[in-house]
Amino acid sequence: MTASRRPTELLAPAGSLDMMRTAFAYGADAVYAGQPRYSLRVRNNSFDKLDALAAGIDEAHAAGKGFYLVANIYPHNAKVRTFERDIAPVIDMKPDALIMADPGLMMMVRERWPDMAIHLSVQANTTNYASVRFWQSMGVKRIILSRELSLDEVAEIRDACPDMELEVFVHGALCIAYSGRCLLSGYFNHRDPNQGSCTNSCRWDYKVHAGTETASGDIQTCNNAPALGNPRDFGTVGTALGGGPRHAEANRTWLLEEGSRPGELMPIEEDEHGTYIMNSRDLRAIEHVQRLVDIGVDSLKIEGRTKSPYYVARTSQGYRRAIDDAIAGRPFDLKLLGELEGLANRGYTDGFYQRHHTPEHQNYLRGHSESGRSLLVGEVVGFDSARGLAEVEVKNRFGVGDTLEFVQPDGNFTATCTHMEDAVGGALDMVPGSGRRIRLALPAGANPAQPCFVARFV
Repeated sequence: MTASRRPTELLAPAGSLDMMRTAFAYGADAVYAGQPRYSLRVRNNSFDKLDALAAGIDEAHAAGKGFYLVANIYPHNAKVRTFERDIAPVIDMKPDALIMADPGLMMMVRERWPDMAIHLSVQANTTNYASVRFWQSMGVKRIILSRELSLDEVAEIRDACPDMELEVFVHGALCIAYSGRCLLSGYFNHRDPNQGSCTNSCRWDYKVHAGTETASGDIQTCNNAPALGNPRDFGTVGTALGGGPRHAEANRTWLLEEGSRPGELMPIEEDEHGTYIMNSRDLRAIEHVQRLVDIGVDSLKIEGRTKSPYYVARTSQGYRRAIDDAIAGRPFDLKLLGELEGLANRGYTDGFYQRHHTPEHQNYLRGHSESGRSLLVGEVVGFDSARGLAEVEVKNRFGVGDTLEFVQPDGNFTATCTHMEDAVGGALDMVPGSGRRIRLALPAGANPAQPCFVARFV
């Protein structure tokens, strides 16, 4: 990393003001959020009102943080006609950059607001240094590189384009398509992912049925053929459908059944590259932060605008520590793997960053991921200073005798739960689940004035 380059930025998602505040409290340098009409997150997005966006941008700037506005759809004509009208008041709020993908919308911004910084969205699938140079010539300030790149390819782009800001994803969901170009949601529900209304169809529960082609060319199930189960859970067919080596199974016809549509069987076809209607693992590349910092990547990005405040707290805290350790020359803290493992996930992968892991490396990471796992059980929502007890909104089951972790911006604290009580002071041995509020003591060192999530070690 050159001396003139600024320290690596940690960029976190913000689907709401609460998420934004949590991200900043737990170490993020900037957040990204979007207007639902022009970004790829329509659902679970509370920035649908201009006053919410204005409050977020003002609050971020007052804290010395960045706020990037996402406008990365590929619009049809109707949205092009309204874009300038709708984006004008947002640009007046002075976000630090617009994250965009469509060349036409970018041209409109460049012509009317030439000083507005533009970051090229991952939707544009930038995979090489020639494309980076092209977009730089178009006035783009930062490129969010495609998820399909290896660490060595990222380093090559950095060497070839030393004066362009680069951003990469390090954590969150991966698409079963080429970086966001998925068509499944539109096919199943007529909700277009590239218009912001993705239903995450790749993550649904599917069963596979053996099929046969009739003389008329129609596909139907084989007589008395049972469902083969979830494609992730069987071996021979799963290998064929998942893009593994070709063999006899790949030449057969298969029908896909989605869990909420029993009896509706959809034919799927496979070519020599495999099929891709399967569930991806989630990206977790925290073990590569040191290399990305050394390469000189300007921003490390966490995916997840539809996730919870706890998700953004845990990920921001973990990647903040990893970045700070990398900059200071400290070794990677293996405990971070286990802390992230406790988040809801579909199994982790480091994506394309490192193409060929050795079994020893995989076992090494897995062993540390499985240790130190914790499950969110509550959030501190108040503090009774007279009694010295925190009021906790319960999220999951826990009880006396459990080892709890209290997750705060300045550090985490571990303590055994020895006593908790209900709202009127009655002792409790256990709370069965969410929807309740209880009181318990914070461990020594915890700060009652700071945000605090409570997790149970599992």
